[in-house]
Amino acid sequence: MKKFLLVAALLSSSAGAWAHEHHGANGGRVEDAGSYHVELVSKADKVDLYISDANEKPIAATGFKAVGVFIVNGKAQRIAMEPAGNARLSGTASDALSAQPKGVVQLTSPDGKTVQAKFN
Repeated sequence: MKKFLLVAALLSSSAGAWAHEHHGANGGRVEDAGSYHVELVSKADKVDLYISDANEKPIAATGFKAVGVFIVNGKAQRIAMEPAGNARLSGTASDALSAQPKGVVQLTSPDGKTVQAKFN
């Protein structure tokens, strides 16, 4: 039993070492959102979200919508994102965001299914 607990403790403590931050083609952080990958790019008060499939092939943003809830100046800020051109969803914050905002994005696909991605 002690060996099992020791192995479990070692695995859980080293799990963070296996994780790595993945950056996408647009320079943003990439996270899983259901069967999609989403890349979050923020600059000043603009937020862009790029959607790709499991093989990281871009998916047209037409018909998608998203809502991001990010911590801005210590407070939660909700940002609606709509298609902006073919390749991305975009939204505007009321205050400037950090280059790597922390929060959650809820993505709604054209068929109405909703998935989430967490950005730490």
